[in-house]
Amino acid sequence: MRFATVKVKGQEVAGIVTKTGVLPVAKLNAAKGTAWKEDLMGLIQAGQIPGLTKWYNAGGAAELETIPGVIPQDQVVYGPLYRNPKRIFGIGLNYRDHAGDIGSAPPTGFPGSFFKQADTLVGLADEIKLPKLKEAQKTTAEAELGIILGKDCRDVEKADWQDAIVGYTTILDMTEESILKGNDFLAGNPRYLTIVKNFPTFFSFGPELVTPDEVPDVLKLEIQSVHNGEIHAKNTVDHMMHQPDELISLHSKIQGWYAGDVLPTGTPRAFHIVDGDQAECRIYGPKGFAMRALVNPVVDLKIHPEKE
Repeated sequence: MRFATVKVKGQEVAGIVTKTGVLPVAKLNAAKGTAWKEDLMGLIQAGQIPGLTKWYNAGGAAELETIPGVIPQDQVVYGPLYRNPKRIFGIGLNYRDHAGDIGSAPPTGFPGSFFKQADTLVGLADEIKLPKLKEAQKTTAEAELGIILGKDCRDVEKADWQDAIVGYTTILDMTEESILKGNDFLAGNPRYLTIVKNFPTFFSFGPELVTPDEVPDVLKLEIQSVHNGEIHAKNTVDHMMHQPDELISLHSKIQGWYAGDVLPTGTPRAFHIVDGDQAECRIYGPKGFAMRALVNPVVDLKIHPEKE
């Protein structure tokens, strides 16, 4: 089953992806007299997505096609999946190729990790805005598999990691790499992940949340970093140094998880973006599986200050 957040009359509301478009959950409630939450974070926090998925797989998918109010696909305007996660907890350098991009050795013990702020969030087709800060000279984009946590939990065992999640999504995570590598402004200090990861618009996610039952084998998913329509790099989840079961379990034993937390799992390789570019994340899998691509245009605020 697939969910999205769509813009309807100035509001961002939860919808269910159908063959022809997106049906707002409010329309499902009106047709069937149900009381599902009508925003995606509400659905996650209330633990309602597994129940909706069970209904969908037991005949609800066909029933959805008969319910009025579907927004045709060519009229859908997506938002980020939601704007208020308690935490975005990123994993860095999880593929060896990406570590080489920035001249670092891959972490050999604990995974490299960092927090991002929720006010960095944008969605499909929103602009990635390169900072006007003069020291910000090279921004990179990173296509990643995102994992969405489905409940508050601690001490999750590796074998039980999928019990803690509610779905997957596509992610573009941006880094101000020139500052990360060091310059006069930071006296060459590379430990500035908070600065380089948290400019506005530096985290795009969505447009769809895909429930785990739709994914044939998460380890066989192929993540593609796509720059201006051309594949820059690709790799599969089974080549991660720290795979999803470990990431979910380990961090549950450190800070725990909250429903709606977002876990970007690392990128095959980053690519340099400039004004006028398009950054894209594509994810494919076995048996014809594909997620809807996440695409964002790039605007440089040094060139277009009016866009700030």
